[in-house]
Amino acid sequence: MSVVLGDEDRRRLHDTFTTLCRIPSPTGDERACADWITERLESFGLTVEEDDVGATIGCNAGNLLARISGTGPRSILLCAHMDTVPLTAAVEPVQVNGGWESANEGILGADNKSAVAALLELARVLTARDEPPPVGVELLFTVAEETGLNGAREFDVSKLGSQFGYVFDHASPWGEVIVSSPTHMMITAEIRGKAAHAGLYPEQGVNAIVAAAAAITAMPQGRLDEQTTANVGTVFGGTAPNVVADRCVIEAEVRGFVQERVDSFVTIAVDALQDAADSAGCDLDIGLRKTFTGYLLDAAEPSVELAQRALRKVGYEPRFVPTGGGADANAFRVNGFECTNLANGTERAHERTERVSNASLETGLAVLLALLEEAGA
Repeated sequence: MSVVLGDEDRRRLHDTFTTLCRIPSPTGDERACADWITERLESFGLTVEEDDVGATIGCNAGNLLARISGTGPRSILLCAHMDTVPLTAAVEPVQVNGGWESANEGILGADNKSAVAALLELARVLTARDEPPPVGVELLFTVAEETGLNGAREFDVSKLGSQFGYVFDHASPWGEVIVSSPTHMMITAEIRGKAAHAGLYPEQGVNAIVAAAAAITAMPQGRLDEQTTANVGTVFGGTAPNVVADRCVIEAEVRGFVQERVDSFVTIAVDALQDAADSAGCDLDIGLRKTFTGYLLDAAEPSVELAQRALRKVGYEPRFVPTGGGADANAFRVNGFECTNLANGTERAHERTERVSNASLETGLAVLLALLEEAGA
């Protein structure tokens, strides 16, 4: 590894990461995290711009953008998201077998605070140097990634001066370059029946939950082919055991790399919902939303070529891999900005056993420094 972190850099990185993890920032409630990041960046002498997308997407904070000038005219974007999935317990980072986990039964928040910490420590390192970096840096911290890349989707990419950028938001080993991502469709269905007393007049009711069950059994589920998956994720409805349920809401998804296949399975799901509602005598409202749009990278893109050089510089042979998930890179690409998603070395994202090893956390900062060195070479 030609990029070597000093002991003080490593200590500060771990302190920054654990502090961030302890700040709750589930989607929609990123304010405290955004304020802490802003305070840190301003303490380095940087100016932080916060946009106004929060009100539009239901968050109490907006996206944060800060810039560090370089010696040359070029700059690159480095991005991480501030929000996490909902907490099931307070986060208390502890060391377990050479890495960070939460002491409590819940997520650690390494998705994506390992990357946030690396970006903040990069800013500290660069602003402490006597000379500017060889290329400029734009640091972007987004909101509401976990619920559909909403912050990145609403971000005005015309504010950027960079030619391309990176997000670090794939929970897999360092060295992986995410070269393809699927299109994701959300299906929300509200089935409305008729309430009645379940013990006195059940024949007068129309049970929406029963209709929902019939629909679910006919909807596409699981891995449908090599490139397409579907899932029913939530079902909720009814008011009490002694009331015929007059309402049931289903949330489902279809994701895949071929748009025509995605559209086909969405149609099957919608037809199953409509048939079940009609058969039971229920009304149906369906909402469809494309949460993110898929992409396929060209290995010759400048961001991909630079990423390969940087990864090799820190000792990782690049590997091109597809993903079944989405990241802010999807939203930036749809908006016309070249962006590549890189693995961040975290493990078990969104799980109560989420973890990041000390080595992987430190690699994040080393990769950022290598990207800048290679970009200025």
